[in-house]
Amino acid sequence: MAETPTQRTPMQKAMPGLLIAGSLGSIGAIMVGLLSLAPSVDDGSGSLAAAQDQPTTVQIENAGAFVLPPTVGPGGKNAPLTPARLDAPPPLPALPVVAPIPPTKTKAAKTKAKPIRIKIPKIRVNSPIGAVTVDIKGKLGTPPLSKPNQTGWYRFSPLPGEVGPAIINGHVSTRKGPAVFDRLRELAKGDHIYVYRSDGKVTRFTVSGIEQVSKSSFPTSRVYGNTESSQLRLVTCGGVFNKTAHSYTDNIVVYATLSKKKS
Repeated sequence: MAETPTQRTPMQKAMPGLLIAGSLGSIGAIMVGLLSLAPSVDDGSGSLAAAQDQPTTVQIENAGAFVLPPTVGPGGKNAPLTPARLDAPPPLPALPVVAPIPPTKTKAAKTKAKPIRIKIPKIRVNSPIGAVTVDIKGKLGTPPLSKPNQTGWYRFSPLPGEVGPAIINGHVSTRKGPAVFDRLRELAKGDHIYVYRSDGKVTRFTVSGIEQVSKSSFPTSRVYGNTESSQLRLVTCGGVFNKTAHSYTDNIVVYATLSKKKS
């Protein structure tokens, strides 16, 4: 016996139409969303050209993402150390440049004066300065590991306070713990460094910038290159410690300029 169809209510009769309308509405909303993401088309009115002059958020975020910064950074807690391009110049002085100290001879021994102590108040450095030189491979020597608080002045670099870049290095750590330049990375533009000399002169240098560089791409010309003013470079190790090679992957370099002198 055939079944008798039940009588449908008005809502049941309208349901197919509502489902179709709802589906079309969802598709329409999706299309509107997709169109909003699509690039605009220039209709020749000039409005697009004006809009294109302003970079999008994505462009701003990605700009320079794979390009090293062109200059040495100022350093500091809110400025992570990043390497500058190898062709970048040394950072500009934080304070007005002071005329270098003319070369001098000590009255007693008639020999060239030398740096004897370095003080960096911000990171509590108060260290004697010895002399270091380069080995047959051209690698700059360092103070003996048995004297972790001692720094080394490259004796063929200018005397601190005279024209050119004076180079002073020191260890960041030894097997016994932190060394003299353990906190060197904390320095930032504007911090002061005092170098005392054997001729009684005291020089104050002001940090111009600081960077972390790979030892495989060390900026030799930026660190050792001639300058017209009196400069100071502090160098220590940084980055990751390679236990196999017993060395760090990077160097921390501080750039400073003579800002005060007294005799």
